[in-house]
Amino acid sequence: MIRRSLWWQLLRIGWNIGRGASGDRTRFIALLLASATLALIASTAVAAVAVVDARDGVERTRGPLFADDGEPATALWRVEFDAVDQVQHSVVFVEPLTASAAPPPGLPRWPARGEAYLSPELLRLGGPENISARYGHLAGLVQRNGLASPGERIAYVRPLHPNLRSDDWFKITGFGQAVGLGEAQAARPLSMFLDALIGLLAVPALALLVVAARCGSTARDRRSALLQALGGLARHRAVVNLGEAALPATAGACLGAVPILTAMIVDIRIPGTGYLIGSTDLRAVLWTIPAVVLATVLITLTAVVMLHRIDRAGKTTRPRSFSGPVPRWRLVLCAVMFAVEAVSGFVDGDVGFYLYLAGTLGVLATLPSVAAALSRGLGERIAAFGRRRGRPAPLTAGRWIVAHPGVVTRLAVAVIIGLGLITQVQVWHSRLSDPQKEAVATEQRVGGGVLLVSAETDLTPAQISAFARHLPPAYTILGLHTPENGPTTAVAPCPALRSVHLTCPPTPTALRTGAGDTRVQELHRWQGKQNGQMIVRTGSITGSKLDALAVLSAPEAGSRTTPVKQAAYATLPLPKVDQLGADSLISAKSDSQMARWLVLFGVCGMLILMLAAAVSAAAEFLRFSPALMPLTIQADGHRVFISIALWNLAVPLSLATLIGAAVTAWQGLHFIAVVDEGTFSWETLTIATTTGTLLAFAIALAGGLSATRAAPRWRPTGD
Repeated sequence: MIRRSLWWQLLRIGWNIGRGASGDRTRFIALLLASATLALIASTAVAAVAVVDARDGVERTRGPLFADDGEPATALWRVEFDAVDQVQHSVVFVEPLTASAAPPPGLPRWPARGEAYLSPELLRLGGPENISARYGHLAGLVQRNGLASPGERIAYVRPLHPNLRSDDWFKITGFGQAVGLGEAQAARPLSMFLDALIGLLAVPALALLVVAARCGSTARDRRSALLQALGGLARHRAVVNLGEAALPATAGACLGAVPILTAMIVDIRIPGTGYLIGSTDLRAVLWTIPAVVLATVLITLTAVVMLHRIDRAGKTTRPRSFSGPVPRWRLVLCAVMFAVEAVSGFVDGDVGFYLYLAGTLGVLATLPSVAAALSRGLGERIAAFGRRRGRPAPLTAGRWIVAHPGVVTRLAVAVIIGLGLITQVQVWHSRLSDPQKEAVATEQRVGGGVLLVSAETDLTPAQISAFARHLPPAYTILGLHTPENGPTTAVAPCPALRSVHLTCPPTPTALRTGAGDTRVQELHRWQGKQNGQMIVRTGSITGSKLDALAVLSAPEAGSRTTPVKQAAYATLPLPKVDQLGADSLISAKSDSQMARWLVLFGVCGMLILMLAAAVSAAAEFLRFSPALMPLTIQADGHRVFISIALWNLAVPLSLATLIGAAVTAWQGLHFIAVVDEGTFSWETLTIATTTGTLLAFAIALAGGLSATRAAPRWRPTGD
């Protein structure tokens, strides 16, 4: 048992030495960053739980209570779906039946006929589509207590021309149960978010913590050796380590909690995803933040104590340096894996896919060794350049790179594997199903030039006439009727048929494949899927039995969907307006939104890994920087340290980043070629590559400046 005075003295020693030599300052910063990262990730998990709890709480209060048979109803309720920029939102139609009926949560009153309440986010994002006038007169905004989140898109509408006798309405007695409305209807499970958070962020953060905890220095090695020589045991070293790491661990944990504390004051939009986090939702978990900070500090201090290892001779606390040559078999294996991955594109079926998978994993596993070998060759050329020019900085840096390629290897692992995994996730989630591909192809050909308009029941002549009067002249209307068994019939007067390059048949005629303009061909493709046929008939759209309308607009019609949707909601009961393949387009957009979350987590995780590798590289540079001190006499002052750091760190680390980016781009594009689908995000690759390069130069400058500041204090010693 350590006596209290000795315990306190050892703790004070550790507290003071953490801000001593340059290597200790590097470890201080590394521990601070590691602790801050862990606290940020933990608080993100807490925030996710709070957001889901708040969403579920609102959902339980705003869902309708359906009336039982014979029970008097207070209102009619119906939910439909609409979309803005192919992102779906709920449109809740309401009709109060009694004056005493309470309005839905979030509404100050029931909307009048032809009025609508919109959520703030729907109003903001729907501005280009004139969403404020789509459902009628804008009565106001849905208040926060009626929204699952500040960014939820939802509308409450009281139709101008309701059919109150329709069976499509639900009779309700009030509100107070969850039915899967709005954001909750398409929400992903919380476990999926937490799994991604752990796999893509928490694991890299733990790697950063390990690197920071084992980040050694010459002075630290001497202290450990001195403690051992004086008879110090593991518990004595543990107390010193606790004192040394207490301040950075605590400061980092507090720093990592700043974002969630800020989000408790103002609503914050998550970059890259557009998701808006509500400050009121997070304030409910304010009490957990001290626990998060305390847990982070304890985890950091535990890692510092547990990962402090010295060799049997007590000479060093650092991990073993990779100074040996790269085995040739690794280089050969990397070439073989590249060949396997390249050949996979010429093999069909599952065999080709598994060859690609094996080649990709093999390349990611062996490419860091190639980067180390290339860095060794680069070091030889840098040293030769310095020798020819008589410049000590490149000569010294080049020889050190040759002797220690492990610095580049560690960063190469972070960059190559991180970029590779991000690319595979992004490309994989950009793949589309067959219906989604058809819908995207149709949209690329005609955009919103073909819209299908329907209502709760078959359209009456009066409704069709009113709808047509609300449309601008640039639109052509075809009436559609699809029986239970049989092809769809399209009917329109002769001028309308001619405007879309169709003839005016005297009798109903099957539409030939390729007949009409591009809009008609796309309509035929989607409406004729049942048996490949579509019947065209000349006649009035108001004199036929119709269950839908096809509204065709010319390219010069401007915003195509806005006038059509506005006319439909103004004249039809519970209308529905969709593009061709709307469901597939919406599902593709939903998949794209989920992929953006994964890419965001992946990029952040890769940056954490790169930070860990950069910290390790800086520590290695500062460890051998005392050996460079005699150069200040022969070289151009202390600036030689910055030059050596740039040659020693920035150049090889930038090389590793560029190699990783090139291989990642090739792998992503090759995967798209193998599966013949998906898209590659050059923006993500550019951001990651630029960040990696800037980080390499920042670490080099930091290491050089640190060595420069330490140079005036250097004195020759006998060791």
